[in-house]
Amino acid sequence: MTAVGIDVSKGKSTVAVRRPGGEVVLTPFSVEHDAAGLSSLVKTLGSIGGDIRIVMEHTGMYWRPIALALKEAGFFVSVVNAMLIHDFSDNSLRKVKTDKADSMKIANYALSFWAELRDYSPEDETRQMLKMQNRLYLRTKKSSVVLRNGLISLLDQTFPGVNTLFDIQPKRSNGHFKWVDFVKRFWHKDCVAGVSLAAFSDAYRKWCARSGYRFSQSDAEKLHAAARNAVATFPKNDSTKLLIAQAVDSLNAVYDALYILRGEMLRLASLLPEFDVVMAMQGAGEVTGPQLMAEIGDVRRFTHKGALVAFAGMDAPPFQSGTFDSKSRRISKRGSPHLRKTLFMVASTILQHSDPANPIFQFMDKKRAEGKHFYVYMVAGAAKFLRIYYARVKAHLTALDAEANTAA
Repeated sequence: MTAVGIDVSKGKSTVAVRRPGGEVVLTPFSVEHDAAGLSSLVKTLGSIGGDIRIVMEHTGMYWRPIALALKEAGFFVSVVNAMLIHDFSDNSLRKVKTDKADSMKIANYALSFWAELRDYSPEDETRQMLKMQNRLYLRTKKSSVVLRNGLISLLDQTFPGVNTLFDIQPKRSNGHFKWVDFVKRFWHKDCVAGVSLAAFSDAYRKWCARSGYRFSQSDAEKLHAAARNAVATFPKNDSTKLLIAQAVDSLNAVYDALYILRGEMLRLASLLPEFDVVMAMQGAGEVTGPQLMAEIGDVRRFTHKGALVAFAGMDAPPFQSGTFDSKSRRISKRGSPHLRKTLFMVASTILQHSDPANPIFQFMDKKRAEGKHFYVYMVAGAAKFLRIYYARVKAHLTALDAEANTAA
């Protein structure tokens, strides 16, 4: 039994090799994540011989180059959740934090849990790319919120409340919002209130035709009345116009990126075998469906439905000591925050539809009728959705595997 512990960091890793009984085969040494460094590591480990198991932490994406190189060389590689390594005791009272000490600790972890280690199988490239697209989508979405709030803050000085006068649904052709495009053309309340209703209606109709939006005379009247009643603190001049135009262009550029990302996420998700099963579930839309598949990955890597719920951090572990046994527990939140956020949106959609035939809604409605707090029945509904997701998707994938084996 030879355990190899690898402490992964950006661009390089620290490697330690141990055997039972405290024997140190190789003292910790550094390896660069380049062709020469990885090739040298493969040769070094290959010369040791014996039953070798390599363990490393799942740290961002830094572990992928070294894990793939060692896997291609035929080694047993196990990629472990960083929290498991962090909580593992190396039988020492001293709290030492160095790359060398961490690599020794990881090697000791490998020896302690030798039989429970799972061999790493490279994720399907489609799943990996979908996950990366989703993470980029979430970061871009945050930027859109900041830019949108900044634009609204500016409009409060030129045309207060104009953003509330439009439908909040984005345009399906490019993901733009009507009110955002509107304020680039009518950027000050005097652009609307400074002319007659007939003149504004005609200008608004022409703008809607050019921009691809629906025109409504009642909307024109509502906008004109709101402009007449609004109070602007910024003057109507070229400087203010430039300020609004730049804010709108920046926000629309982000909306364009989000629209492209949503389309690519949906395309990648459609290539996965469980796509139709997931999209048929209520709450899984064109955005949340691909996000679920991106963050969960292949459900077959989870031993049971409880493991998937724990991965999402939506389990409530028992807390008991002596005669004390807690009856009220919080969810662990030790799993994927991105998956939890997606599940909350799914549960919100199910609650909005209020379909009495949906077992998840029935469960949530029952909890709500019992007087449970909003977050309690939302989390309970999300966890139930996750268990149903696991059962349906795993059954579908298992059936496909059986068909493939029969055909072979």
